[in-house]
Amino acid sequence: MATATKPRTAPAKPSKKSPVDTSDSERTIVYLDPALLVRDECNARETDTGPDADLLASVKEIGVEEPVSVRPRPDGTYGVFKGWRRTQAQQQANATAEADGRPQRKIPAIVREDLVGRDGWTRMLSLTENARREQMTERDTLKAIELTLVDMSEVEQRRATKALNLPPGAAKAARKAAKLSDAELRSATAEGMDLEQMADLAEVGDLPNARWVLEQAKAADEEEGKGGRGHWDHAMARLRQQLADREARAAAEKALAEAGIPLLRKYHDWEKDPSRPLSQLTTPLGAPLDETRHKTCPGHSARLDEEHRPVWHCADPAQYGHKLRPEAKKPKKPLSPEEAAERRRVIACNKAWRAAREVRKNFVATLCQGKTLPEEARKLTLSSVLRIPYAYRDFVNKGGTGDVARFLGIKVPDDATVYAVDLAGQVSRAKEWHALFAHVAAAYEHDLRENKAWARLRGDQARWLLLLESLGYTLSEVEEMAVARHRKNDRKTT
Repeated sequence: MATATKPRTAPAKPSKKSPVDTSDSERTIVYLDPALLVRDECNARETDTGPDADLLASVKEIGVEEPVSVRPRPDGTYGVFKGWRRTQAQQQANATAEADGRPQRKIPAIVREDLVGRDGWTRMLSLTENARREQMTERDTLKAIELTLVDMSEVEQRRATKALNLPPGAAKAARKAAKLSDAELRSATAEGMDLEQMADLAEVGDLPNARWVLEQAKAADEEEGKGGRGHWDHAMARLRQQLADREARAAAEKALAEAGIPLLRKYHDWEKDPSRPLSQLTTPLGAPLDETRHKTCPGHSARLDEEHRPVWHCADPAQYGHKLRPEAKKPKKPLSPEEAAERRRVIACNKAWRAAREVRKNFVATLCQGKTLPEEARKLTLSSVLRIPYAYRDFVNKGGTGDVARFLGIKVPDDATVYAVDLAGQVSRAKEWHALFAHVAAAYEHDLRENKAWARLRGDQARWLLLLESLGYTLSEVEEMAVARHRKNDRKTT
């Protein structure tokens, strides 16, 4: 019920005061029960009248802050001609308040008795509410988010991010997303990217085709319709890998330049490369050459391997008096086009396998830190503990539990040697199954650590990946390729 206005049983008489009077006496705020509020027939907004997710999240957390405008109706209710979306959000929030442990809230309202019977003026005022409002720019929104959260305590930040329907770490994400240009921000908003996705785009946006890769991943997630972002996460893992690869290369080249060591150029197929790695060279007297012994040679130089580590060379051994080792005199047989293509494929798959591993581990962490453990995960845990398969036994014998701590969200010192017994005291009784599953999951992940595991995936390894898929994990392209043979075998068995 209204706290300051009694329900009416007869139509109110129109006020003789001007309906455009804006004095404080016409603007007294009262608090009304949302159940008494209905949409006024003169409300100008007739489409998209429902509250969106952001508005609903805000109202659930802090209630309606800005007063709505209403006019009394003959049946004791009030017609909302300004703020109907806010009103509906509070009605929906109150409907689930008891189940969610939140208070029932009333709505601040300005009761305009002077507008009873004045539909034209009511519709005009409603129109000004909707037609004259301009959205904040994307950059202003990001700045406001960052400045809003930066000075809050952790408790206040959690409440504010809920009210704004933002993820944890929103201030950091807003700071990263603000690095995008205005045009990029507008484009990302038009694509429907959320704050985290904008921050991701800003992180890798300098890479060629990064935006296209992420847009394709977003479209794939939306097409699946699971509400997740598995394809996006895998795309970001690959892009972060490319970014780290580029940065590692730049750092290695800078270190060589600062040391005054030339980086040998790449020769074309039709050119003769006079350089040789030191591992193939000796001194004139046959002593092996290494970096220290060769440093004073004018031909001291380097190439970078696939991991951007320096491989020391002499630019022209014949000119500087070095000899070839006997085994190095035999010309190396060049790779055939097919062999070269296969080598490139293996390198690409190894990189993709490493990138997918981090996304997979993050998904396992969400399972281990969830309120309840899925039944399929519990069954796998029980089976592994009772059967002790090779992968689990091998992992237990090695004793490392860094991934177990990561999966459970337990922080440990970087330099600490952590064993399962050290984690037991930090696990509550309600999370014991979660901890056991984390231990089993760490064993499977340890078993999949080798680069070429994708090429020779065993049945038990495939079942682990397929279990995660059944629990909502999105397989990456290389993971899908690795389990394809096992899917086929399973179908034949069935």
